[in-house]
Amino acid sequence: MIKTTNWGYKGFTIVNYIFLIGLSVLCILPLIHLLAMSLSSNNAVATGSVTFWPIDFTWKSYQFIVEKPEFMTSFIISIKRVVLGVFVNMVLTILVAYPLSKEAASFKGRTLYVWIFVFTMLFSGGIIPLYMTMRSLGLLDTIWALILTSAVPVYNVVILLNFFRALPKELEEAALMDGAGQWRILWSVYLPLSTPSLATLTLFVTVSHWNAWFDGILFMNSPTHYPLQSYLYTVVVGLDTLIKNNTDLELLALISDRTARAAQIFLGALPILIIYPFLQRYFTKGIILGSVKE
Repeated sequence: MIKTTNWGYKGFTIVNYIFLIGLSVLCILPLIHLLAMSLSSNNAVATGSVTFWPIDFTWKSYQFIVEKPEFMTSFIISIKRVVLGVFVNMVLTILVAYPLSKEAASFKGRTLYVWIFVFTMLFSGGIIPLYMTMRSLGLLDTIWALILTSAVPVYNVVILLNFFRALPKELEEAALMDGAGQWRILWSVYLPLSTPSLATLTLFVTVSHWNAWFDGILFMNSPTHYPLQSYLYTVVVGLDTLIKNNTDLELLALISDRTARAAQIFLGALPILIIYPFLQRYFTKGIILGSVKE
């Protein structure tokens, strides 16, 4: 392996690292500030003393949030949505991407189906027809309204079908010679070799379902059925305070709307922060290999 000793290249690398580290710090500082606020007392936050380290450390905001039935209900709904949504999205993505990854000679009509899916990426029916469809199907106020509206993410289909197309065709030919059918080839040959792409798409789908808030407000008639992000939206922009009915003076001295909201927002982001490191090593490889071919 040839090592580059050019000073210009080394200088560019150093500047590049400094820039990326600085950008990462700028992205993580707001989250640290949010955590510090959630762990600080009401007086410290009200006086603007909190920056990136808690002042008058207290867990009361988190204790208050965990005891709120609305937060825990919406949290559980989001967990259910992610589990069901990821399963439905990934199964349908695989079942759509595999046949579309074949050559037109072996799958007649492939080009037509590809254009049908591409058309859905460029045009949509709009919010009102989507709402009317969910209402006519009787899916309003159910978790399936949050899942089925995005059951087949076409962008993910394109990434996965390109990954399938990049795999050596000799693998499929050898499996066919051994008597394997298309289902066996998919589950026993293609999927085990597609771990980076599948992990990347799983991360995409997980983040998408967890962060979605608008569809919850659109399709849920009752706030008790809101997923977590929809509930947090009502908390952040709503006019009602979180603790206006609380009469515990000791508690009111330690927490406020700002500390309670900071705690809820941080808890809402925490699951993705925990999941991402386990899938990050597949992320770059999955994206690159899934985008080099049409």
